[in-house]
Amino acid sequence: MNTSSSLPASSEATPEGNLLPSERIAGGMLPRVLSAFDLVAIFVCIVLFLSNSAILAGGAGPSAYVYWALGFLTFLIPGAIITGQLGRMFPGEGSLYLWTHKAFGPFMGFFAGFCAWWPGMLGLVATGDGVVSLLQQLNPAWLSAPWQQGIVIVLVIALSCALSLLRLRITQRVINMGFVAYGAAILLVGLAGLLTVLRHQAAPVNYALPNWAPTPATWTFYGMVILALLGIEVPLNMGVEIRETRAITRYLFWGSLVVIAAYLLGTFGVMTAVQPISAQGSPAAIAQAVRAGFGPLGAALGLLVTLVFIGFFVFATTVYNYSFARLIFVSGLDRRLPAFMSRLNTARVPAVAVLVQSGIATALTLLLFVILPYTLPLGMPAADLSTIVYILPQAAIVVIWCFSMVLLFVNVLIIRRKYRSAFEAVRLAPDWLFTLCSAAGVLASAAGMVVTFTAPWTNLLSAGAWSRWIGSLVVGSLIVGAALFFVGQHRKEQAQTSSPTLQDAQQEGEA
Repeated sequence: MNTSSSLPASSEATPEGNLLPSERIAGGMLPRVLSAFDLVAIFVCIVLFLSNSAILAGGAGPSAYVYWALGFLTFLIPGAIITGQLGRMFPGEGSLYLWTHKAFGPFMGFFAGFCAWWPGMLGLVATGDGVVSLLQQLNPAWLSAPWQQGIVIVLVIALSCALSLLRLRITQRVINMGFVAYGAAILLVGLAGLLTVLRHQAAPVNYALPNWAPTPATWTFYGMVILALLGIEVPLNMGVEIRETRAITRYLFWGSLVVIAAYLLGTFGVMTAVQPISAQGSPAAIAQAVRAGFGPLGAALGLLVTLVFIGFFVFATTVYNYSFARLIFVSGLDRRLPAFMSRLNTARVPAVAVLVQSGIATALTLLLFVILPYTLPLGMPAADLSTIVYILPQAAIVVIWCFSMVLLFVNVLIIRRKYRSAFEAVRLAPDWLFTLCSAAGVLASAAGMVVTFTAPWTNLLSAGAWSRWIGSLVVGSLIVGAALFFVGQHRKEQAQTSSPTLQDAQQEGEA
């Protein structure tokens, strides 16, 4: 039987048949300035946080390499293949927002966009907190009070906002320099492990073959690997700002290679050079590996690596800011949010979206670090309460981000069916591979959600309380996302009703 003839009529639709206003307009508003190298740098800033290597090295031992391999094969590579296909078919602004609209329609498109944007916006707080943690590595006495941490995070968000409002080409040059420095620092971590081996110094970890096998006690680390690899589609939030369509597949290929190599190098450096083993699970183990591996130069190089990582987290905050603000921008163009959200500044940057997003992140930071820890009457130290009120929303957004990735992996199957001819025109892989990638990605994303629910990130809460809080925050966030769509839809319908149609205007003129 002819495959195309067996599909319903909707499957013969063309991508041009239901264009969003943002697909028609955004390309004429924003400059095409991003190269494949720029996209790799953006991808790394979104995905690659080397402290994840230390956590796996300290918790999983040699089986960490197995978990990394499983994550690459079941999540990162399938995600790259599917993102490449959808990005080439619909290279517009908004990535998951746009693709889900094509697959499921307006409501799910906006809902997917919200599920992608909400974690990205809170990512501004998380990367700002990364700066705090690295400063505390330089001096543990610094920033001990939650309000002090909150002020530093606000300053990082403000700096990221200022950089995001500059002409994108200028901002991207700064990000690219940070990316190169970050890559050099990661190479130092891997080289520290190699020098330790060359000195014939016994590794603190037992590399015996049985220790490579995953065990039930370490299964949660697979979920942590999935969480460490979230964000592969984010650079395509700026789809119309890419110079050439082929840059999409190039960044996915080279960016994935960089992420794979970096996480493995980081794990190797920490696992080989850091002693004792109990110190390997801390994010501070990254700089400690350099100090231990380079002998007399170790102290200076370890300090240099910490400073580079501080700069990287500032740049990562900037990348989160301007890339996720594009989701607000396109929602404004499509009137899902107020139209003023799509306004540009003189540098042709979505300034209102950046300012609104930065303002929300700042308000949440002040709430989580300055207000709640000192006002909630829970009878615990402010520092402990600050940890709880910060970690709970971060864990909830990880669940939401994983849910948005489920939509990504499902989208490709629906879009393949609805837009068969357009799909064939830019096909990157056979149908069976897309089906396999979709199934693997959905299961891996589900694992990320499950492990977030079942493995508390702090011992300040019981497992039951952790699950209840995470569930409440996730459900509440999803309700907010759905409500925003219906409010926007109602506003849009009112605007259309109050504006006279061309026919009405002609009738009034004749009268």
